[in-house]
Amino acid sequence: MFKPKKLAHIVLRVRDLERSKAFYTEVLGLGQTGEIPGFMAFFSAGEDSHDLALMRLGPDAPGPDPQRVGLYHFAYAVERPEDLERAYHHLREKGVPIVGGADHGVSMGIYFRDPDGNEIELTYDRPREEWPKDGNPFGGTRPLEFVR
Repeated sequence: MFKPKKLAHIVLRVRDLERSKAFYTEVLGLGQTGEIPGFMAFFSAGEDSHDLALMRLGPDAPGPDPQRVGLYHFAYAVERPEDLERAYHHLREKGVPIVGGADHGVSMGIYFRDPDGNEIELTYDRPREEWPKDGNPFGGTRPLEFVR
């Protein structure tokens, strides 16, 4: 049987490549690892060649549609739960639209949108031994105290 090792990267279509490059580097803190000038840019949160690529479509491209099949959101992990609160305040200071925040039992996350309306999550995954023991570990959601 074939089994992938891990998710390698995501490619998002964006309207304005320069605006999106600034968001993903200056707001989200990713490092830009490469570019096909005027068409695509590549980013990494770590040592990989890229975990995110952006492809320019142009200013008239329609935005994400929550009623269509496709990407809902993607997530970047943080090391500690307190990193989520720091990230939340950083995003608010930068004027980034915050969609919400939740404690899912197995993880905690804050949700926000990039300049094209794509939803992103910053998540802290709890160690397996801290997962809820009663019922479905993915079954509960509680609000995060610091998300207003």
